Amino acid sequence: MKFTTYGFDVLCLVGELRFKHHMTRQEIADELNGRGVKTTDRNAQMLYERYLALLGASIDQHVSEVLKVVAEQNGGLMLSMDGVQPEKGNETLYVIREVFSGTVLVAKNLNSGSSEELQNLIRPITQLGYPIIGIVSDGQQSIRLAFEKLLPNVPYQYCQYHYLKDIAKPVVDLDRKLKTEIKKSLRGIREIERRVEAQSSEESEVARGYIAAARSLLLEDGNPPLDLPGMRIYQNAKAIQASLEQCLSKKGAFDSSIHRQNI
Repeated sequence: MKFTTYGFDVLCLVGELRFKHHMTRQEIADELNGRGVKTTDRNAQMLYERYLALLGASIDQHVSEVLKVVAEQNGGLMLSMDGVQPEKGNETLYVIREVFSGTVLVAKNLNSGSSEELQNLIRPITQLGYPIIGIVSDGQQSIRLAFEKLLPNVPYQYCQYHYLKDIAKPVVDLDRKLKTEIKKSLRGIREIERRVEAQSSEESEVARGYIAAARSLLLEDGNPPLDLPGMRIYQNAKAIQASLEQCLSKKGAFDSSIHRQNI
């Protein structure tokens, strides 16, 4: 590799050690030295930075090729923008992606989510030379203003997921209460578990199976608004109840048959 005594194979190894094995700078240097590649932790950092530069260049080329194909197939690009704040008070991560291909075009932490700051993220994408045929985002006003300023004539659509999430909020709140009530009703399961855990009969083995199924309900979760956890738990609980009732009815018929034979 130009201007260094290390080859591309060493750079690739540094990238693998960092991203696949999550090694620190010192650990990477120790690993290289152990393989006969003499280096220091500072030099390992330099190699890592060179790797990032080459990786960035290759990603840019790949993204360019993907966008070219998408633009040819669909007549242009569809942009989506969203902001995620991991913890209140911290920087917000804003991500812009191309919808048809799912390709991430920009991802950057910002202290301010003002329209002017967001325009600085959007502007380089508009200068790539590809037509923009549509925009999708949530209801954040600064995002809408930024796109309207740079792409005033491009159709805008409110994200369907956010739209459904907002209109389904009353249903989700009721579902959360349902989930809480069902879990409360299962609190007595531990007492039943104690009664059968010391037994070794066939009935106790069946009971332990139903207890395990009931306990699994406590771990159920969903993805509102389309997959409601409360309704999922309710439906699974009804299925367990129906199975248990059927099992008990068969046992009753079996016991009656034995009783008649004894008579």
